[in-house]
Amino acid sequence: MDANEKKRRAGEAALRYVRDGMLIGIGTGSTVNCFIDALAVRGMRIAAAVSSSNASTARLQAAGFKVVELNEAGTLELYVDGADEATRDRHLIKGGGAALTREKIVAAASRQFVCIADDTKLVARLGAFPLPVEVIPMARRWVSEQLVKFGGHPVWREKTVTDNGNHILDVHDLNITDPVSLERELNQIAGVVTVGLFAIDPADVLLIAHDDRIEVI
Repeated sequence: MDANEKKRRAGEAALRYVRDGMLIGIGTGSTVNCFIDALAVRGMRIAAAVSSSNASTARLQAAGFKVVELNEAGTLELYVDGADEATRDRHLIKGGGAALTREKIVAAASRQFVCIADDTKLVARLGAFPLPVEVIPMARRWVSEQLVKFGGHPVWREKTVTDNGNHILDVHDLNITDPVSLERELNQIAGVVTVGLFAIDPADVLLIAHDDRIEVI
């Protein structure tokens, strides 16, 4: 089974957590796009969605769903998003699509975070995927210098500007043995907006699409 089919199955599996009339949060990325498409095909009647990116907002609106701001919605019942890497502890690396700050905000504002992914994203230890860090543009060099002290090799994702107007540093070669502590420490660097570790508040449920099944963690 190819990766696209697994993503489609993961997106469909998340529908079991959706009820008519729900206010839900929607993440960003190719697997989330499959979830949005599945919502539309099944005719799910959600009250509205809060989106983590302009791209997801456009896809939701094109499918006929109402999109509202988080300030209007308040606490959400469910947040569905993907991951670039995930462990069985439900710790994640996110931010490959440069939406990590809004993703983390919407996840925090939701009672349940369901993460959907194909089995290539399930790892024993985080860090093979470079860790995205969103930074204030004027602090990019300063933050890079601090990240080197953690053993990482930050690379500026040139020509990428987040929906918040910030820059992304992709940090290679980090030895992430304690993702919770590392998330706390990196968050304290002046100029860091958000780090793409979701470990302090991990996913509540992981839905992993294998060739022959959906694994629930």
